[in-house]
Amino acid sequence: MTTTHFGYETIEEQDKARRVRGVFDSVATRYDLMNDLMSLGMHRLWKRYAVLVANVQPGWQVLDIAGGTGDLALAFAKQAGPTGTVVHTDINEAMLRTGRDRLIDAGVILPTTVCDAERLPFAAARFDLVSVAFGLRNMTHKDAALREMARVLKPGGKLLVLEFSEVAPPLKRAYDLYSFGVLPRLGRWVAGDADSYRYLAESIRMHPNQQALKGLMQHNGFAHVDVHNLTAGVVALHVGIKCA
Repeated sequence: MTTTHFGYETIEEQDKARRVRGVFDSVATRYDLMNDLMSLGMHRLWKRYAVLVANVQPGWQVLDIAGGTGDLALAFAKQAGPTGTVVHTDINEAMLRTGRDRLIDAGVILPTTVCDAERLPFAAARFDLVSVAFGLRNMTHKDAALREMARVLKPGGKLLVLEFSEVAPPLKRAYDLYSFGVLPRLGRWVAGDADSYRYLAESIRMHPNQQALKGLMQHNGFAHVDVHNLTAGVVALHVGIKCA
């Protein structure tokens, strides 16, 4: 039996995708509200910074993986313009449906598809940019997912990974108290689900830290990787350039 982690719990590898799907089915309708409450609105600034670094140009082909409620896809679509394409994807249908509805409400219709980042249904070397925000840590085989992201990028194309990471040591105690004390209570009060938010806090601790993720990207198709620490390392933006 091959095992993996689901937060701090050890489970059969084949069960992880189903368990993660259950978490996001539970939180989909309150996801944006909870993000605002959990991050005190900072997630909007982190995403805005990622969009700035992405520097999407008119006509670009962009793939947004784990695109959820569509924040990045909407921003990229404005930059890519009518000659570009932004494909909005997520493995979770409830999250994707919520994001699609938000995009339509904003007057934007994008190609939207449910897909697994470990088996992307796109041709090789199709995209100029691939992004994944707060989704990589939930993937069972991160190395396989990164190889797929490299495969669908054009040579010299750019991958953005925006993800929770390892906070600076002076803040660790306060961050742990917040993560394991406050977040589950917020989840229970606002979304009626403490367990899902406890999992999200645990999944952050099980995710590779800044240097480990940089190495993982370099071993799976990215020649150059920059790391941008945001909010004292609470979040990191990894920017990888595909090998030519």
